Amino acid sequence: MKFIKRTILTILILITVGLLFRGYIYRQIVAYKSIGQRQNYSAIDDKLINYIEMNVGDKKDLDLKDIIKIGLSTTSKQLNFRASKNDNDPNKLINSKTAHCVGYASFYATTCNHLLKKNNLANIWIAKPQIGQIFLFGKNIHKYFNSSFFKDHDFVTIENKITGEVFAVDPTLNDYLYIDYITYEK
Repeated sequence: MKFIKRTILTILILITVGLLFRGYIYRQIVAYKSIGQRQNYSAIDDKLINYIEMNVGDKKDLDLKDIIKIGLSTTSKQLNFRASKNDNDPNKLINSKTAHCVGYASFYATTCNHLLKKNNLANIWIAKPQIGQIFLFGKNIHKYFNSSFFKDHDFVTIENKITGEVFAVDPTLNDYLYIDYITYEK
């Protein structure tokens, strides 16, 4: 009986630690590499612009970290994952509300770029949707799948145009596991 109690306690502790440090653990074992870029869309649909503005609320003078966080939240609230064929243009996704990783990355990048421009940061920072591959413990996981759906995975980089500093996020991953930043290897 003592063994069972200790085993259950150990499992509960491991689960708690895993949940609390999931982002850190994920960044230690998973890395993303870009193999290309996707089209960057501008927010031109009034419904999309209003939706982005609504998610900012009454916050003024946003910094980059605020924009990254608001972009993830806005994307997660708007989109639902669907593996089937979807639009990738955020100006259409505002109505369809379903996307796969390409749509998630496009919607997020468009949201960030709109907020960067609005907060006078677009001359320094740019969000770019990336076509990527995921590496688990240094191994490319995409070669283990035969489906064309798993040939790549889209994510977004937010790059400083002057210094080259890069922040990387996976909006699809964030929607499910609430992990904000990812490890990006050039």
